[in-house]
Amino acid sequence: MNILVFNCGSSSLKYRLIAFPAETEIAAGEAQRVGPATAESSRIYHRVGGGEQKVHYADMPNHGAAFKEVMHLLEEAGLKPDALGHRTVHGGTRFTQPTRMNPEAVQRLEALNNLAPLHNPPTLNLMHSCSMQYPDLPQVAVFDTAFHATIPEEAYTYAIPEKLRERHGLRKYGFHGTSHRFVVEEAARILNKPLNTLNVVSCHLGSGGASLCAVKNGRSVDNTMGFSPLQGLIMSTRCGDIDPALTLSLLISEKGGESAVEKVLNTRSGVLGLSGTSGDIRDILTTDDPDESVRDTAAAYIWRIRKYLGAYLTVIGQPDAVIFTDTVGEQVPDVREKVCRDLTCFGLQLDTGKNRTATTLPCDIAAPESRMHILVIQTNEELAIARETYQLLQQPINTSPEKESEDEKLTA
Repeated sequence: MNILVFNCGSSSLKYRLIAFPAETEIAAGEAQRVGPATAESSRIYHRVGGGEQKVHYADMPNHGAAFKEVMHLLEEAGLKPDALGHRTVHGGTRFTQPTRMNPEAVQRLEALNNLAPLHNPPTLNLMHSCSMQYPDLPQVAVFDTAFHATIPEEAYTYAIPEKLRERHGLRKYGFHGTSHRFVVEEAARILNKPLNTLNVVSCHLGSGGASLCAVKNGRSVDNTMGFSPLQGLIMSTRCGDIDPALTLSLLISEKGGESAVEKVLNTRSGVLGLSGTSGDIRDILTTDDPDESVRDTAAAYIWRIRKYLGAYLTVIGQPDAVIFTDTVGEQVPDVREKVCRDLTCFGLQLDTGKNRTATTLPCDIAAPESRMHILVIQTNEELAIARETYQLLQQPINTSPEKESEDEKLTA
């Protein structure tokens, strides 16, 4: 079975075609500049197997048009998917497992758009286009929030009035779940330990978004992100944790300009807001700029990770490992070293030499005397989505009616 995985961004569409059960990548690429016209033309970077990457230029005013072009490129190469798997950012409390996207499921997912107004609508638009152009092709949604459905009530509840929480679905959902799940399962395999006995802290440190996940007995029990991906760590352009009164103060000073405040917190803060020069922590760590704000940016970025790491190691009890993954976690030894420094109180000790030469992944960079492993694992969200899609499609279709969820009651 050939599974075509889509990772839909606001102006991009990443894709990978993977053959199962061998898990062999057949083709991959990314459509860029999808949507309104920009200074440069819309294009698709496309690769078949281990061949050379080629650039295909086409008009792509929306994700449906991008999908059509991707399918055309695959057909030219004699390739055909048997099913589609979609990375879907938010499933609320309604979607906690991979789900076949029939018209009823799509309608239920549309009812949750208020929970992820920037992320879910493009994915839904893509699903509609897929259904119209290839109505017989099965589609499966895999949700970033699903892995965090096991977070206990005491961890996901915000201390605000119950009526407000229920009316608006205000709770911690957690994100990056597909990546966290993938590297946690890889860690269980590497350590030859049953997943349901594994205790780890997963550090998904991307060049854009980032989060930590506390995993106890193979299940997520907390995630640094919350109701939205804005909470938690200092990210590229997102502020992470701030005093809610600061947001209220900004709303007052901006004279009720909610969109302006949202833009500041999501797109002009974080590493970019602190440094004033770049939103990429790699630039900050390697710069010779003597400016104090640039130096302080790296310190603040590391401090926030260390604070949560210490808290999560306490939460999970007897930790087996700390995992570093995604662009920064996999590729920047300085970040791993600074995060792990002076944490011997937890029994965590990094081997500096192993850390500096950790290029072939996965690998363990813990010192021999460390009481837990320090694993660097390359994440693969597309493969994780393809696996879950394949596994779901091996099961018989469940046609029994499902109970209305709290999310749907909110939108009724």
